[in-house]
Amino acid sequence: MRSHLLAVLLFLPAGAFGQGLPDGHIAPQPASGAEAVADTGSIATGKFRLRYRIEGTGRPTIVIGSAIYYPRVFSQNLRKHLRLVFLDHRGFAPSPGPVDTTEFALGRLLDDIELARHTLGLGRIVVIGHSGHAYMALEYAKKYPESVSHVVMIGASRDLSAASAEAAEQYWRDSVDPERKRVMEENLRHLPDEQLAQLPPGQRFIRSYVRNGPRIWYDPRLDSSPLWEGVEINMDMLNYVWGQLFRDIDITQGLETFDRPVFLALGRYDFLVAPPSSWDPIRSKFRDLTVRVFERSGHTPQYEEAALFDAELLRWLEEHQ
Repeated sequence: MRSHLLAVLLFLPAGAFGQGLPDGHIAPQPASGAEAVADTGSIATGKFRLRYRIEGTGRPTIVIGSAIYYPRVFSQNLRKHLRLVFLDHRGFAPSPGPVDTTEFALGRLLDDIELARHTLGLGRIVVIGHSGHAYMALEYAKKYPESVSHVVMIGASRDLSAASAEAAEQYWRDSVDPERKRVMEENLRHLPDEQLAQLPPGQRFIRSYVRNGPRIWYDPRLDSSPLWEGVEINMDMLNYVWGQLFRDIDITQGLETFDRPVFLALGRYDFLVAPPSSWDPIRSKFRDLTVRVFERSGHTPQYEEAALFDAELLRWLEEHQ
């Protein structure tokens, strides 16, 4: 059974990458500074080569995910305070061809992050994970606590279980937002499921994500296509990790001995994952959890409300020395 997140992205509303969206949709520009001169390279791990891109000065900070996508959604201002290391995981690295799903075991993905931290000589790091990568960030910090000073989780529910899926769907159904839902219907008409199904898996994922804009962004007409340009996706990895590992994950395991501070950033208009209230039953299990809900953001508050996100994150880092 696929996770709700993959089901939404592959089979529900989102825009047309390379084909354009209905008239009136807004194409975003990468965050200021995203194309600045950077230290880039790759790190070999098994059959994979994980690309990295380093920008900024300050505390060393690994951003887990795509070294192409994520530099585009963090601000230039944040680069003045953090040395951001944007790191591929195996789902965004160039594909080595067919591999067994054991290559995508969570332990291996966490070891890859530690390998990169050690190889790049970063010392203790802040680790940031957005969406499903938030689970990687937290689980990495549990496995390698001496390597981590702070954990930042963005745009995540507590898991990708069936219960969380239903909570996200209920949140969408309950929302009184006729314009948002009308744009969703436009997107579906513009790129129907029949057309989507004919695309290669990686492109299907990206176009689905874009088509799903009203569920993902505060601005329902935002066309996120430019953010995905040049991004490679290994769907075998995403299907296994998002569809099985994160469906069944219990992030409360190990929290009784985990003492690193955690910053959880959520968007009020994020209909892709369960609503902020879904965290309430487990908040007390964290020793040090700070939750911030951004009122004019969807799934990606670091991009949608960059100035406010930066201010809240940097203040929290200062308060949790």
